[in-house]
Amino acid sequence: MQIARVVGTVVATQKHRTFEGAKLLLVQPLTLDDKPRGTTLLAVDTLGAGVHEKVLVVMEGRAAGEALGRKLAPVDAAVVGIIDTVDVIV
Repeated sequence: MQIARVVGTVVATQKHRTFEGAKLLLVQPLTLDDKPRGTTLLAVDTLGAGVHEKVLVVMEGRAAGEALGRKLAPVDAAVVGIIDTVDVIV
């Protein structure tokens, strides 16, 4: 799992039938101090996250498909949580 920030949305007029009713988001993975890490990802969202929100993203194919509620969906990343706060204890 990764912490990321929603940086945009994707609109697709045609998409795989398993994505019907699901929102597509562009998410930027973050370090613990909120700095961008790596490249922007396309993630499926069934929770209703919005742009600028911090989210929890699962990257494993099977887990991502299950987050969508469809085990065989061709999903690489899915939003599984909307983060309110992050507390780092050292």
